[in-house]
Amino acid sequence: MTIVTTPTTSPPSRNWPPEQSEWTYEDWLRLPDDNFRYEVLNGELFMAPPPAIQHQTTSGALFAMMWLHAKQNDLGTVLEAPVGVKLPNQPVPVQPDIVFIRKERHAIIGKENVEGAPDLIVEILSPSNWTFDRKQKFQAYREAGVNEYWIVDYRKKTVEVFLLESGSYTLLGQYGVGESVTSTSLASFTITVEALFSS
Repeated sequence: MTIVTTPTTSPPSRNWPPEQSEWTYEDWLRLPDDNFRYEVLNGELFMAPPPAIQHQTTSGALFAMMWLHAKQNDLGTVLEAPVGVKLPNQPVPVQPDIVFIRKERHAIIGKENVEGAPDLIVEILSPSNWTFDRKQKFQAYREAGVNEYWIVDYRKKTVEVFLLESGSYTLLGQYGVGESVTSTSLASFTITVEALFSS
């Protein structure tokens, strides 16, 4: 993911584009709908190109398995990108690849965005955004109180699971081919790594 430094729409009344650290929700709304992903964290704008096919097949496979498990067991709601999530202290919604909200917290799901920290967030790494997911988003999700964070790498065929403990993320494990991954937030959900990357 790259930081945007050039104008993307016709200039509004104030200087355009805003300086990094000065992007607002109103600025973000002016950005074009051009299949690129624009996200703002702490006033900085980041842009990523449309995801690769393997990113989408991996995300789709995991979403389908999580959605079915949550539905069959009446656990809550699983949503996939594009879905806006307004984290505490972040006025601009971010767009995780997959989110899960427990049934008991359904009230945070608004008409346009998830208004608060989901119980579980999954990000699928791509060559263009892997540092953003591992650094800026990692910190933002931790500060927002996201209980569980999965980082999925389709090139290495690994899944890393982080759990929030005393305000910090602890790596529960990094799982590869031949291993299974279990969620604590999405109760009793377990998958094999082979199943996730078989498509």
